[in-house]
Amino acid sequence: MSSYFTDLAQQYIDGEWRPGTGSWDIIDFNPYDNEKLASITIATVDEVDAAYRAAERAQRQWAATNPYARRAVFEKALRLVEEREAEIGEAIVAELGGTRLKAAFELHLAKEFLREAVHLALAPEGRIIPSPVDGKENRVYRVPVGVVGVISPFNFPFLLSLKSVAPALALGNAVVLKPHQNTPIVGGTLVAKILEDAGLPGGLLNVVVTDIAEIGDAFIEHPVPKVISFTGSDKVGRHVATVCAANFKRSVLELGGNSALVVLDDADVDYAVDAAVFSRFVHQGQVCMAANRVLVDRAVADEFTEKFVAKVSGLKVGDPRDPSTVIGPVINSSQADALSGVVEQALAEGATALVRGSVTDNLVEPSVLTGLPADSALLRQEVFGPVAFLVPFDGEEEAVRLVNDTPYGLSGAVHTGDVERGVNFAKRIDTGMFHVNDGTVHDEPIVPFGGEKHSGLGRLNGDTMLDAFTTQKWISVQHGRSGFPF
Repeated sequence: MSSYFTDLAQQYIDGEWRPGTGSWDIIDFNPYDNEKLASITIATVDEVDAAYRAAERAQRQWAATNPYARRAVFEKALRLVEEREAEIGEAIVAELGGTRLKAAFELHLAKEFLREAVHLALAPEGRIIPSPVDGKENRVYRVPVGVVGVISPFNFPFLLSLKSVAPALALGNAVVLKPHQNTPIVGGTLVAKILEDAGLPGGLLNVVVTDIAEIGDAFIEHPVPKVISFTGSDKVGRHVATVCAANFKRSVLELGGNSALVVLDDADVDYAVDAAVFSRFVHQGQVCMAANRVLVDRAVADEFTEKFVAKVSGLKVGDPRDPSTVIGPVINSSQADALSGVVEQALAEGATALVRGSVTDNLVEPSVLTGLPADSALLRQEVFGPVAFLVPFDGEEEAVRLVNDTPYGLSGAVHTGDVERGVNFAKRIDTGMFHVNDGTVHDEPIVPFGGEKHSGLGRLNGDTMLDAFTTQKWISVQHGRSGFPF
């Protein structure tokens, strides 16, 4: 077992590693074999306050630090991730049941986002804006918001913590990070350790491992943070947004999805099958962009269905440490139980199981269902696991209507032999992201990443990080003399 789970099972506040003072512990389990990885005494409201106050104290000097010096921290952090890649990969496999393939995928993206953080340190630029007043110079400065609170999820915890933490710090802010209770090391204290070793001054990044059962809304209500960056479910995201709005905070919300992969009548069926299987089953389907629904034109439905079912049936389920495993465990028993419930509900509503996987502890084998009634709630909600719904359609108009018939709007994909037909199709879908002749699961460092409808507010990545983690300040200079009416 990685030493991370013994060395980093603490809180990280004001540059110090220390135990929490709560009355109970969060137990960190390996979801595959239920091995106890770590026990972390939770942070209390007082420790959340201490973390935010430390961040507030440290931030002003950091903001005044030469951005080239800030940049150097992230250059070193990138080198450290590269040097420790094998250990971090092992931790991903152990703590969240990620397969070897998934761990490599997450680490690749994490390095790309650290490279972008290096660039972001130098990105803020000011402007001079003309004034209608003689002698006046209008300067607009791009400045850090101050302190950012980050709440990260369990599915890609290392990547999705770094994705907000690194840009916010690079742009001159301080950060308090609350990782998900199921991934406190990979999504929390490991990030702090890497940045500490990279030379980030104490107090600028604080990690509190805790639970809302202990702290309630203290993390998002606290007066210090000006922005809360949350990645998780739309239900919790709605609450975060409400509390932020009531406290005059900005929220950046990356929420759930119910993405569709659409196969039009002129698609390359074999390629579409490959894309659909990856899009639904990568990391056990525990991905916000995953293709919950696979929509197939009836003209190619029989061929697609036969090949899709054959490929899904061949996916190896089991120990994520085995390099040949494609489907590892879901994160915990409540997720496994919920997925069993989804399949049972679908069958009770009249669906047909083309593949019906069994559930053993947290190992949920893939299921492929078709024939769900058009009004089924299951077709409109997020299903966070290896359950695919195949939905036939007649023609492009019906496909557009079906894809949009959901409260979510995160990602999606369309397969067609005509690229421009695909682009025109994509333009009609109410999503923040859509892909032509590819999968639904993509993230890149400089494209605007985010969703519409219940899938979130705001964007991350590239220049949109400036909108998320900085604000604009107008300073005018009167070089002459203004005239006043009295």
